[in-house]
Amino acid sequence: MLKLYHEPISFNSRRVWIALLEKKLDFELIELKLDGDQFQPDFVALNPFHLIPVLVDDSFRVIESLAILDYLEAKYPTPAMLPTDPQNLAIVRMVEMVITNEFAPAISPLFMQMLGVASDESTLEEARQRLATGLSFLENLLGDYSYYGGEQLSLADIFAGTVVSVLHYFDVSLDNYPLLSAWCERLEQRPAWVETAPSARDVAASISRMKAGIAEGK
Repeated sequence: MLKLYHEPISFNSRRVWIALLEKKLDFELIELKLDGDQFQPDFVALNPFHLIPVLVDDSFRVIESLAILDYLEAKYPTPAMLPTDPQNLAIVRMVEMVITNEFAPAISPLFMQMLGVASDESTLEEARQRLATGLSFLENLLGDYSYYGGEQLSLADIFAGTVVSVLHYFDVSLDNYPLLSAWCERLEQRPAWVETAPSARDVAASISRMKAGIAEGK
């Protein structure tokens, strides 16, 4: 059986969790507490970089959410989550890379501020501007489509949706992006999104553990 090592508030692991549910696959969910579980020998043997998610399929393990999503799509192609049209496929890949290369670095200082690690205002403002540029790009790229790359859910929606839908935690609003707002609402109505949505208790507990880890110098 497939095994997914994850943490409830991680959008990296949540996107894999959603894909598994959307594809209606049987899997075991293994939760890690990132205040030390990631350094345990059994987990280090799976991922020497101490990061989640990790997918284990019998004796084969896959790290990095992009690689995991591609693996699941290749091995379990129904329902299809990658368009075959060249332009729509390019749209999916652009969305994935913009989230990876633009959004993730921009969110980092905002997240550290949430954890109580001070950043100078110029760094925070640069992060906000970078996110604004990314949101405008995604808004225009979505256009009249219901989902990225067509009218069916794609890997891009799963990859980006887990990030865009939680930007409110960092005081980043979608008010100026009506297409993205409607897209997020569509995603959040899907059963897989409802099932994987982190509870307020999960968020508070995870943040508390991470703050304690920072205070202890972990």
